[in-house]
Amino acid sequence: MPRTPDMITITKEPIRLGQFLKLANLVQDGLEAKIQIQNGAVLVNGVLEKRRGRQLNHGDQVTMGDSLLLIQLTKGA
Repeated sequence: MPRTPDMITITKEPIRLGQFLKLANLVQDGLEAKIQIQNGAVLVNGVLEKRRGRQLNHGDQVTMGDSLLLIQLTKGA
């Protein structure tokens, strides 16, 4: 049975992968994001991603460990 992703809302796109991991509270800082990405712990849309600067947009899915996250764009106030 497929998992239902958790929605993470952004107000501006694109967002870089490292920034997104921090926003989603999957890592504490940029260094931890870099290490996790370089160690092959992060998938974007089901594909292994090794670039911390990868640009993410509305509808992209990020998987790290047991976390499956879907990026949702909302208009800021």
